[in-house]
Amino acid sequence: MRRWLARYSIDMPLLWLGIALSSLLIFVADTLTNFEIAFAVLYVAVILLSARAGRPRAVIAVGISCGLLTVLSYALTRYGNPDSGLTNGALSLLAIVTTTYFAYRSETAEASTRETQADLARMARITSIGELATSIAHEVSQPLTAIVANANAAMRWLAADPPRQDEAKQALNRVVADAARAGEVIGRVRQLVARVPPSKVEVDMIDVIEETLALTRGEMVRHGIVLRTDLADHLPAIVGDRVQLQQVVLNFVVNAMEATQKSEEKEVLVSAAADERKITVSVRDTGIGVPSDVADQVFEAFYTTKSTGIGMGLAISRSIIEAHGGTIYVAPNYPHGAAFGFTLPIASRAEDRSRVE
Repeated sequence: MRRWLARYSIDMPLLWLGIALSSLLIFVADTLTNFEIAFAVLYVAVILLSARAGRPRAVIAVGISCGLLTVLSYALTRYGNPDSGLTNGALSLLAIVTTTYFAYRSETAEASTRETQADLARMARITSIGELATSIAHEVSQPLTAIVANANAAMRWLAADPPRQDEAKQALNRVVADAARAGEVIGRVRQLVARVPPSKVEVDMIDVIEETLALTRGEMVRHGIVLRTDLADHLPAIVGDRVQLQQVVLNFVVNAMEATQKSEEKEVLVSAAADERKITVSVRDTGIGVPSDVADQVFEAFYTTKSTGIGMGLAISRSIIEAHGGTIYVAPNYPHGAAFGFTLPIASRAEDRSRVE
C-alpha cells in the first residue's frame, strides 16, 4: 500500500516529461559517442522509471521505444568500431528486453494487488452499510413520511373553496425539501458502495464527518446511544479521497456503537481539531475498551474480537490513512472505553509532500 502511495501522489505529467527527456538525452549521447561506449544500457533506468506510473502497458510501450532508439542510434553513429557497437547494442537490447519483461510482470502483479485491495475496501464499506440498514431506512422513511403528509395537505388546500394557494405552495415547498433530503441520504449510500478509482482533491473533513453521522444517527437513537460532537470551526482542508476517508470514519463510528452495546453508559464522542501541520479526528466510546496487550494488533489484517467479524475494517482503514500521508492510532478513553483516531496533513502540507515524492 505504501508503494501505491507513491503512485497516488506523484505528478504524472512530470513523470512522463522526465521519461521523455531522459530517453532523448540517452539517445543523443549514445549517437554522438563511440560505438565502444554502451550508453544505451541506461535505458534500463527509463523503463524502471516508467514502472512508477502503475500501468503495465505503459512499461511495454516504453521498453519497445527504448529498443527502437537503440537500433536507430546504432544506425546513426559514425565513430568507433562497428563490431564493438554491434556487441554493445546487442547487450543493451538484451538488458532492455529483460528489464521490460520483469517490470511488466511486477506491474501486472501490483495492479492485481491494488484491484484486490480496492475490492476488499468496497466490501468493507458494503458490510458497514449492511450493519446500518435499519438506520438508513429510518433516515429515508422520515422525509418520505413528511412528503406524503405535505402532499395530502397541499391537495386539501387546493380542494378548499376557495383554494388556499399560499398554504398549498408552502406544503409543496416542504415536499421538495423533504425529497431532496431523502435523495441526499440515498446519494451518500450510493457513493459509499460505488466502485470508483481513488481521487485526489481538497476535502472538508467536517462535511465527511457530518455525512457519515447522518447515516448512523438513526441506529444510535434505536440503541439509546448518546452522540456528541466536538468539531472545530473552519477546519483546514486536506488532500485525498472523500469516499475512502468517509469509510474510515464510518468504520470507527460503527465499531464505537458496537462497543457500547453492553455498557450502561452509552456514549460516542466524535471530535476534530487542527494545528498548523495536521488535523486530528477521533471517535471515543464508553465501551469495554481495547486491552493494552492487543492494541498493536487491532490494525492487522484478519485480527478481530467480533464473533462474526473478518478483521479487515481497521486494517483497510490503516492502509487508507497511511496512503494519505497520515497516521492512525488507538488509545484508552478514560475512565473507560477506547479512542480510535487518525491524523492527516493539511492541504498545503500534503501538496508539498507530493512534490517532494
